[in-house]
Amino acid sequence: MTGESIAAMMPWAARAPGTLADEARFEAAFEAHFSEIHAYVAQRVGPGHAEDIVAETFLTAFRKRAQYDPSRAGVRAWLYGIATNLVGKHRRLEARTLRALARCAPDIDSPGHEETVAVRVSAQSLRPELAAALAGLDRRDRDVLLLVALAGLSHDEIATALGIPYGTVCSRLNRARRKLRALLGEVAVHG
Repeated sequence: MTGESIAAMMPWAARAPGTLADEARFEAAFEAHFSEIHAYVAQRVGPGHAEDIVAETFLTAFRKRAQYDPSRAGVRAWLYGIATNLVGKHRRLEARTLRALARCAPDIDSPGHEETVAVRVSAQSLRPELAAALAGLDRRDRDVLLLVALAGLSHDEIATALGIPYGTVCSRLNRARRKLRALLGEVAVHG
């Protein structure tokens, strides 16, 4: 399913002036953020499940468009919040994926490798040790860490996206980094 086919599924009929409900504004938000939201979700749960979650993200955004408050958050942070919450519903899959990656090293010569221009931290390219360490993090700490690492969101954007205080973002990120350093440091010493 492509971004265009997901957009075609959106029921554009309902509109509320001054919000994202305006067809052109919602379509612009979709076009501006689809690829980046899709990449984030694919890195969290794998490309096979990303299409469904991203479609659900934009459908949820469309259904809740009247609740969107531009003074509280930018569209990007709002969409990442929705996507992260939906990924939360698929956490068991994410944890299983990370545990499976921890058991076997990635195939570097897999098809499509030459298409990968930038080296990105993703579920398919994680070192087994990192995958295991990420799987061992508390889900809330992992969400914050991956919103920084995969989505490049600022602390403010993460706070808004997850509906938590700025200080909580800082402490969760610090805790996740500290735990990863400890776990990966052990791997480096013993591995």
